[in-house]
Amino acid sequence: MLCKYFLKLFGLANISRTMEFTFTPALSFSGLVVGLLVGLTGVGGGSLMTPILVLLFGFKPATAVGTDLLYAAITKSGGSWVHHKHNNIDWSITGCMALGSVPAAAISLYIIAQLGVDNHGTARLISAALGVALLLTASSLLFRQRLLAFAQQHIGQNFTKKQTTFATIAIGAVVGGLVAWTSVGAGALGVTALTFLYPKMLTRRVVGSDIAHAVPLTLVAGMGHWYLGSVDVHLLLNLLIGSLPGIALGSHFAARVPEHRLRTLLAAVLILVGGKLIFA
Repeated sequence: MLCKYFLKLFGLANISRTMEFTFTPALSFSGLVVGLLVGLTGVGGGSLMTPILVLLFGFKPATAVGTDLLYAAITKSGGSWVHHKHNNIDWSITGCMALGSVPAAAISLYIIAQLGVDNHGTARLISAALGVALLLTASSLLFRQRLLAFAQQHIGQNFTKKQTTFATIAIGAVVGGLVAWTSVGAGALGVTALTFLYPKMLTRRVVGSDIAHAVPLTLVAGMGHWYLGSVDVHLLLNLLIGSLPGIALGSHFAARVPEHRLRTLLAAVLILVGGKLIFA
């Protein structure tokens, strides 16, 4: 029933009449673990889910990326609504990020379509791009405090409002391109970039604005991959079954867990996985 409802939601009722959902415990357990980490640290969705699907379960890189993007759009929609209710979103910043990221994602999807989503070269390119994105994410986790200190001393004093707006759009474009190719970047990289550009903004508003920006970006990129045929609905539903309770559980215990140690451990894992994807 859940599978059919999801397909009808995207106007694919004909497919829903013939599709049978198959529960896969291993996939749902992976969703649970990743969801738990996301709830505890705010990071790890695409950074962990996509490489897990590629390296452990053997899914094609394009399928892992496309499915994870729709997964992110669904899970972050709920988070965006909660942040909106608590006035944690700066919609002007969110709009500037989307102004750069959504067109960049569309251009990236066009390039992927021209290369051929099932092409071996495309798969290798996506894997390499994913590895680079994971290394960048790991760096943002390890050096976030140093970046914040630098930004508070230099960016806030030297950047005009116009320059900051332009930089926000430009960073949005970089994030949008990375997300369309790898499904990674809308979380840790987005938060780090916004923290760097807006060092005086409260952390909760930085996080809220980044999550709100991620919703249209991942939805557009995810639907683009759907159109290209690189989304697995069975996989998506299995991940949601595990990740939604995992995120809720992780969020509940977030204040009781040493976040710094978790982020360091997560960064180390991302470096190892990123290196494997680049040099495999």
